[in-house]
Amino acid sequence: MFLDVGCGINKKPGSIGIDRNPSSKANVIVDLDRFPYPFRDSAFAGLQAVHVIEHLSNVIRTMEEFHRLVRSGGEVHIVTPHYTDFSSFCDPTHRWHLNSFSLRYFGPDNAGYGYYSEARFEESSVRVKLLAFWRWLGFEWLVNRSLRFRRFWEYYLCYVIRGKVIEWRLRVVKRDKDST
Repeated sequence: MFLDVGCGINKKPGSIGIDRNPSSKANVIVDLDRFPYPFRDSAFAGLQAVHVIEHLSNVIRTMEEFHRLVRSGGEVHIVTPHYTDFSSFCDPTHRWHLNSFSLRYFGPDNAGYGYYSEARFEESSVRVKLLAFWRWLGFEWLVNRSLRFRRFWEYYLCYVIRGKVIEWRLRVVKRDKDST
C-alpha cells in the first residue's frame, strides 16, 4: 500500500489519500498536524507528500510520523518549494522555507544535530529544479550533478540563480529491535 499525504484533488492512483480538506479526494480526512495518523506502524510500502511539508506545524514530528508509517526500506517522496522561490513566501499558509540540505538532519550527515529525533532516512536522491531561465542555461544540471557544486550554489549563488522546487527521495531506515 502507498500513502498520499495531503493528496488534495490530485491523489496518486492506487494510493490511500489523506488530507484535512473534505473537498479533496482523500480516502481519510485527517488533521495533518495531529499525531498519530490513523494507521498502524509500517503499514505502507511508500509515501508521498507533494507540497505539504511546508504547510505543517512541525517538520521534525511530521518526518517521525512518516518514518513510523513506512516500512523499513520503503520510500518517502517529498516535494517542496526551494526557499529562494517566490512561491515559498507568497503563500501565507507556508510555515517552513527549506533548502536542499534541510532533510539531511535525519541522516548520518546531520552536522551533529540529529539527536532531536531517532527517525532515520537515507537520501536516495535530492533534485533541485531551478527557474526556467537558469535551467535553459544548464545550471540545473550543474546543481544536481555534484554535491559539492550544490553546496556551493546553496551558500553563494541561490539568491541570484534561484531555486524553484526540491524533490527528495528518502529510504526509511529502522533499527532492528532485536539487535539493540
